[in-house]
Amino acid sequence: MQSAGTTALRTLARDLWSGGRGWILLGVAGGWFLSLGVRLVFPALLPYIRTEFSLGLTTAGLLITVLWVAYALGQFPGGVIGDRLGEGNALVVSTLVSGTMIAVVAVSNTALILFLATALFGFSTALFGPARFTILSGIYDERDGTAIGLTLAVGEAGNAILPVVAGLLAATVSWRLGFGMTVPLFFLMTVVLYRVVPGKLTEESAVDSLSIGTLKYVGRGIAERSILIVTGVHVFLFFVYQGFTGFYPTYLVEMKGLSPSLAAGLFGLFFASGVAVQPIAGASGDRFGTRPTLYVVIAITTLGLAALPFIEGFTGLVIVTIVASSLLGVTPLTQTFLVNALPEDMKGSGLGLLRTGHIALGATGPLVVGVVADLNYFDGAFLGLAVLSAAGIALTALVPDD
Repeated sequence: MQSAGTTALRTLARDLWSGGRGWILLGVAGGWFLSLGVRLVFPALLPYIRTEFSLGLTTAGLLITVLWVAYALGQFPGGVIGDRLGEGNALVVSTLVSGTMIAVVAVSNTALILFLATALFGFSTALFGPARFTILSGIYDERDGTAIGLTLAVGEAGNAILPVVAGLLAATVSWRLGFGMTVPLFFLMTVVLYRVVPGKLTEESAVDSLSIGTLKYVGRGIAERSILIVTGVHVFLFFVYQGFTGFYPTYLVEMKGLSPSLAAGLFGLFFASGVAVQPIAGASGDRFGTRPTLYVVIAITTLGLAALPFIEGFTGLVIVTIVASSLLGVTPLTQTFLVNALPEDMKGSGLGLLRTGHIALGATGPLVVGVVADLNYFDGAFLGLAVLSAAGIALTALVPDD
């Protein structure tokens, strides 16, 4: 006889795969594997980039901030493109341009070219951001949180694999190959997305152009208390995420005495743990609700971050890295809540505008951490992130029932 757990898993798999939706889920998840994973290659290779271009910690932090600010600025245009031209088309354009820009990063010979190509890469990957949520929310009813959590988990697999591989290539060959190896993968994924994801899934849209009128209309749509509160929670935790991931490998090298390749390995472990954390968080949100699940996820994250400066030894660092990966469970909870709360005729644009705001604010995290680290308070910078995480717990108390 089959156990109840086995039956439930088979039912879940059938629901996710039925009606041709499984291929769309795989295409979106594969594109996100690259789009997110390559962005996290930047922190893993930051020690090599600092040496190549003679960058201080503050300037190195600014590079990561530029990447994510550009990603933030592309969210609203990305949402409009998804609503106007089609979600699948937005994914194809994003992946094609991203592959081109990362090729420029790989061959850059001045800091100016590096910064410009990084900014354009961040902006192009932003087109992938809102569309993947609206696609999955549109094709799944009761399983949208689970589908989004699985997609994000595949992205964390990209974060776990690509930075580690890039770090090994940088240690043995060149940091440029660490970026360059992903270029053909982007172009291949462009073809896959074109074939498996419909160009346009929804016909109804009140967003016809990128204009002041559009911005005002979308602004009125998102000005709802529950939407703003959940966005506020995400702002706190995304700042923590950016500050942590932007400098974790460098922190391990500078403060814990690890080699760059070993630091990249722990960085990969953080995201490998997220492969389990994000689907569990998404499924828990579907079953128990957003607010109670957020309490648990953020509390565990805060404990991990607060313990990090006091941990010595490789085993301890492995444990605290796994605990801190609970931070990755925030996104499937907040983004599923938001995409379901937004009006039907502006889901992509509304989510894009919200993401522009919270990602732009959160993207200042690496710059702030870099400045504090340059003042010889690297440990203090990470303790500050733990304090901000705790503030996210307080704000979660205002999150309404789903």
